[in-house]
Amino acid sequence: MGVFDKIRGEFIDIIEWTDDSRDTIVWRFPRYENEIKMGAKLTVRESQVAVFVNEGQVADAFVPGMYTLETQNMPIMSTLKGWKYGFHSPFKAEVYFVNTRQFTDMKWGTQNPIIVRDPEFGMVRLRAFGAFALRVTDPVALLRELAGTDPQFRTEEVAEHLRQVIVGKLAPALASAGVPMLDLAMHQGDIGDKLATALTLELHSMGLSVPRFIIENISLPPEVEAAIDKRSQMGVLGNLDQFTKFQTANAIENASLNEGEAGAGVGIGLGMGLGQAVGSAMQQQFQQPQQPVQQPQQQFQQPQMAPPPPLPAPAAPWFMGVNGQQVGPFDQNQLSQQVAAGALTASTLVWRNGMNGWVAAGQVPELAALFGAVPPPLPPSLPPQA
Repeated sequence: MGVFDKIRGEFIDIIEWTDDSRDTIVWRFPRYENEIKMGAKLTVRESQVAVFVNEGQVADAFVPGMYTLETQNMPIMSTLKGWKYGFHSPFKAEVYFVNTRQFTDMKWGTQNPIIVRDPEFGMVRLRAFGAFALRVTDPVALLRELAGTDPQFRTEEVAEHLRQVIVGKLAPALASAGVPMLDLAMHQGDIGDKLATALTLELHSMGLSVPRFIIENISLPPEVEAAIDKRSQMGVLGNLDQFTKFQTANAIENASLNEGEAGAGVGIGLGMGLGQAVGSAMQQQFQQPQQPVQQPQQQFQQPQMAPPPPLPAPAAPWFMGVNGQQVGPFDQNQLSQQVAAGALTASTLVWRNGMNGWVAAGQVPELAALFGAVPPPLPPSLPPQA
């Protein structure tokens, strides 16, 4: 290689950048101390802006297109270099390609909950997350305020700052929206549009804008969500008294269908206990409607025994016929006393309700046993012997 070939290799003829990443905002063309040849070709593709920096000062910015670098289309650079007479000598400058497309994979979220005042639930703590789109609107301002001399300025270098700005704007946006917490899902789109406008104004001095802001979810603390679920269940069940009776009836039916010796006993006990619980609940409902129905769960623990049968009705009283007169009434014990006193004998006429007429006591089976236990009369006493 000759001397002129070596010198020719130090000159840059083509300046371009094809982005093979999805997160690079600014990329510096690697010049490596080589000089840019006057008349070199500059290619700026769509969604790109090329910014020339000479000795730390922004010189020229080129929008998408193909350029031949000459003094005629580099007015600011020509002024800085003093090319008053159109010299075609090489020059040194840093070239930064700024990506102006939308970066749509930006995520955001609240690390700490945001406390807002809700008209229905009072003070509540909210968490939220989502995504947003970022775009460079002023490449020169971006280089001055954020990128600086970074050879490859990526979205991750500005993501934390953007998240802080978003969280700072999110709390006022939720508070000023005036939307109840239960209706936030319906107004997430409107709130996101307002936040996009507010963030664009905030980032305007840095050459950035937020064309789209998406709220994917706004969540509550777990204990508040559990309370809302309980409230929803009560609304679905409706009348709790009717629901309790329905559940009790189903339990009785299932217990009655239980087969087997051991299962039948348990089923009967459960059925009886549940039946008593339902009867007690209905009685309380008519007497004191304001009191809740007694829950039958306690009846499952100790099934109650069946009540004893009712006592037999007392026997009809007996009447005696003595010396043509009706005497009585007497019960069974009193008749035994009359037999012992000798007033009632087997031939004495007796009667009680249900008999057709007067009958001798010895002919009545129920009274015949009374005369068998009576001792015979004592023999007459003998006169004393001389």
